[in-house]
Amino acid sequence: MKAIMVMYDSLNRHMLETYGCDWTITPNFKRLAERSVQFEHCYVGSMPCMPARRELQTGRMNFYHRSWGPMEPFDDSMPELLKKAGIYTHLVSDHQHYWEDGGATYHNRYSSWEISRGQEGDLWKADLSYQYDKKSVFKKKEVMLAYPPYTKMLAHDEVNRRNMDTEEKTSQAVTFRYGLEFIEKNHAQDNWFLQIETFDPHEPFYTLKDDKALYPHTFTGDAAAEADWPPYAPVEEDENTVAHVRYEYAALLSKCDRYLGKVLDLMDRYDLWEDTMLIVNTDHGFLLGEHGWWGKTSMPLYNEIAHVPLYIYDPRRKECAGVKRNSLVQMIDIAPTLLDYFGVEIPKDMMGKPLTGVMDTDTPIRDYAVFGYHGSQVDVTDGRYLYMHAAPDPDAPVYEYTLMPTHMRAMFCVDELKEIELAGPFSFTKGCKVMKIRSENRMGDTTAFGSMLFDLKEDPGQEHPIEDEEIRGRMCDYIRRSMEENDAPKELYERLGL
Repeated sequence: MKAIMVMYDSLNRHMLETYGCDWTITPNFKRLAERSVQFEHCYVGSMPCMPARRELQTGRMNFYHRSWGPMEPFDDSMPELLKKAGIYTHLVSDHQHYWEDGGATYHNRYSSWEISRGQEGDLWKADLSYQYDKKSVFKKKEVMLAYPPYTKMLAHDEVNRRNMDTEEKTSQAVTFRYGLEFIEKNHAQDNWFLQIETFDPHEPFYTLKDDKALYPHTFTGDAAAEADWPPYAPVEEDENTVAHVRYEYAALLSKCDRYLGKVLDLMDRYDLWEDTMLIVNTDHGFLLGEHGWWGKTSMPLYNEIAHVPLYIYDPRRKECAGVKRNSLVQMIDIAPTLLDYFGVEIPKDMMGKPLTGVMDTDTPIRDYAVFGYHGSQVDVTDGRYLYMHAAPDPDAPVYEYTLMPTHMRAMFCVDELKEIELAGPFSFTKGCKVMKIRSENRMGDTTAFGSMLFDLKEDPGQEHPIEDEEIRGRMCDYIRRSMEENDAPKELYERLGL
């Protein structure tokens, strides 16, 4: 038995042809859907990138206890469990967050790994002669430039791009080359799991002229501006610029589709459809001007961010080719699905469920899906309604529970650690107490937007919040139940008014 996962970052469900988009060019996603099960109601869990990847490996919620951070010593890691069971696990990726302080314990859970450099502001190439012109590009949004690390990241991205001026040099191309080389070399072997993970189509939406040519249009903005890196901020640009950014995203999406096609070609060439599971997934979506916003983290988790695509091909279920399933599924279900596929015992601390029954007969595995950012709104959907629950007191304290005190790109500073307490153990920490650290400057705190309830059947665009205390109460019960199942910290109940 073998398995391949092709994982993207910020892959928008509503921009894919198989999910109803009528203008993007994604023939290989369509080709994939004809072979696989397409999940119609897959939702995120913990946002954004590394919290989602912790869920990918551990099969349990992250955001009740922790924000962005590494794997913890007590975590059950799916690729490591496979490795210990004799399944060779290999990661190829250009997702630079894996090699920053806040993600540096993930890649060594695999038997082996390869990286490619250059995405976003990856600290890659050095050009001390380069002078970054803050005024020259769409990225000049004050919300980004007011924070010095962003300015450095934008400048480093400009240098990196100069070293990715041909298709074969781009980091996605290198990542897939590594993955395809693994398949070419090992296709005849048994018992392996390959994870091909690219940062694309995450912003910046950097592509070369051939991909841009797929979406001809006129951009009337600053000729010097590429306008391919929207900030996480309200939309202030004109309609032409908004349309241009969407075309830039679409061009990168079509590049992702082309490289997916290369994996499908090898599946065909070596008849891997007979013994190889294929999962194609993402961590979250991205707002491209919808609801008056760019990006993620700064606004509520609308469906453009939270409702994500998922495709799974299981060689034992060829009769499921091309079917669509409507049961609610989440990122936490992928780890137990892979462990079950390889016949490896699923740890008791994994809250996700294998997706075999959903694939076979659309048998539900949950009544609701809860998701959110640490210290922010807590969202829940039952498939019909979606409720965003905000803390009544936005100033109530929020805490990190961890043995690995790092942020995205830095360790916790000394001042943050001076007042730590020991807490726990929690049900999943295997008897270990953890540090309880006051959380400041939280990523993605959307509490100020208040609570909102949407009827997704009548209002799929989430334009008109409704008032219904009975439904709201049921949704709050779902959140409370999820908190109990995940042994959420006690003060979180008080903070959320639950």
